[in-house]
Amino acid sequence: MIANLRLLLAPALFIAAAACAVSPAMADQSVASHVIVDKSERRLDLMQGETVLASFSIALGAQPEGHKQREGDERTPEGRYVLDWRNPDSANHLALHVSYPNAEDVWRAAAAGEDPGGMIMIHGQKNYLGWLAYLTQLFDWTDGCIAVTNADMDIIWNSVPVGTPIEIRP
Repeated sequence: MIANLRLLLAPALFIAAAACAVSPAMADQSVASHVIVDKSERRLDLMQGETVLASFSIALGAQPEGHKQREGDERTPEGRYVLDWRNPDSANHLALHVSYPNAEDVWRAAAAGEDPGGMIMIHGQKNYLGWLAYLTQLFDWTDGCIAVTNADMDIIWNSVPVGTPIEIRP
């Protein structure tokens, strides 16, 4: 009976271990020096210099192509920003704020007579709905934020201090 249980659980444990994207370097250096988001690859990398500490699959804004132009366009911004504050009481499982809009974003939106928007975050799943991540992470569903699973958000939260630079690439 126990042998049969082991045979049933072994593939699940193997898959779970393979799904973890944390590199061996993560054990040695737990604090990221910067974060890189690759929108086209739907990937967030925690970096220490040129070394990738960990990689995570992401979901983006519902209109992911192009740089955020205005409030409500459901785009995730592109460019260099800073993770400038944390929200442990977010409506989503933990959240790190991206310093969008910067001065250039504000100027561009003002020239177009529009509000640039804001409140762009890296966050987990909606509170109490983390169990749906297997489904929600298959498509772009945010209003312009960068979404990860709750387990991934726990790692990011513990590895990224306030003031960490973030580069969001197309």
